[in-house]
Amino acid sequence: MTWTATIGPDRDYFMAMMHRSGPEATGLNLPAYSPEQQRTLTGNQLTIGRRRHSTGDTPDIDLSTPPEDPGVSHQHAVLVQQPDGSWAVVDQNSTNGTTVNGSEEPIQPFVPVPLQDGDRVHVGAWTTITIHRG
Repeated sequence: MTWTATIGPDRDYFMAMMHRSGPEATGLNLPAYSPEQQRTLTGNQLTIGRRRHSTGDTPDIDLSTPPEDPGVSHQHAVLVQQPDGSWAVVDQNSTNGTTVNGSEEPIQPFVPVPLQDGDRVHVGAWTTITIHRG
């Protein structure tokens, strides 16, 4: 069973974030053009974050490529394969948190949240990672 992730900017999520955020969000603009990325979920886990230029550490899902999402931590979250072959998301105590399926409440750091086919993981200011099975 193959699982894939579609990564890209999400206007609805961005607007909700702007609505909830304080003045620090002023000046953020949703990128006009950002091609979606497709990733096959392989291995036991994939890291989500931004490349750290000082060390060269690059996460599996690197959100530092232009247009860089400024709300994503260097080590933001990980996707972890479960014993039954499904996947869960684990927030790595990121600065701005991780939400699932448009929830206003961020998930608890370091607690795996199981994902179903079609679930949406929201990180940063506008990035949504949609999980697909099959």
